[in-house]
Amino acid sequence: MDNLWSHLTDLFDHQRLMSLVRAAVILGVGVVLAKTASLSIKRIFGRHMTAHHVMLIRRLVFYLLLLLFTVSALHELGFDLSIVLGAAGILSVAIGFASQTSASNLISGLFLIGERPFSVGDIIKVGDTTGEVLSIDLLSVKLRTYDNLYVRLPNESLIKSEVTTLTKFPIRRLDLLIGVAYKEDINKVRDVLTVVATNNPMCLEEPKPLFIFLGFGESSIDLQFSLWTKRENFIAFKTSVQIEIKQAFDQNGIEIPFPHRTLYTGSVTDPFPVRVVAAAKDDKP
Repeated sequence: MDNLWSHLTDLFDHQRLMSLVRAAVILGVGVVLAKTASLSIKRIFGRHMTAHHVMLIRRLVFYLLLLLFTVSALHELGFDLSIVLGAAGILSVAIGFASQTSASNLISGLFLIGERPFSVGDIIKVGDTTGEVLSIDLLSVKLRTYDNLYVRLPNESLIKSEVTTLTKFPIRRLDLLIGVAYKEDINKVRDVLTVVATNNPMCLEEPKPLFIFLGFGESSIDLQFSLWTKRENFIAFKTSVQIEIKQAFDQNGIEIPFPHRTLYTGSVTDPFPVRVVAAAKDDKP
């Protein structure tokens, strides 16, 4: 009897060990096939679809294949899949009630994928946050800001907010608000600005620069000078053209006034007396 029991125990351990080996092999093959299929998706659809669509399909294929092989591995180990699936269904219902925000983000993510207001690699501005889109997932969008910070934005907030895509079009317009003194000749100012725009290699000839007289300000004549450049040159162009305008104004004697106030009390009223009183040496500030 003891020999029979020992033989059955050895047989059971051997079968159990073989099941573990087969399950490990199935799981390993599943991981390899899932990665291979994911890379194949990138090669096949990379030229015909946007980067974030390819990324989402890759993840979907990877996790779906991995789930199928995991189920097969569990079945090899003797797990009752009906019980596992039932428990998973109950858990899914409980998580669904407990995570309404996640469900809202998920639905918002589907809208973002369908609408395609921006793609991976674009520069977007949401509120006070500006950065490069690293990934567009079902729950959130990941950004990298100009100071190399990692920002996660929930999809629900993107749907409800104003999102500006800075790299949607190949060219951008730079609007410069310039104030000059009232004594200046406006035609001369326009000619000087035109020369600056013409000499800057990053300024586009078409569309042409736009000169607008905005109005009479409190301390200056307010002007707008709008220039176009390629989007990849925008930051460098914004810096260089403003430096060149300042240098050109200095060379041509054009004054950029600072704000000042004049107090007028009427023609028959004496001016306000102004006295400068020196502080005593022993006075404390």
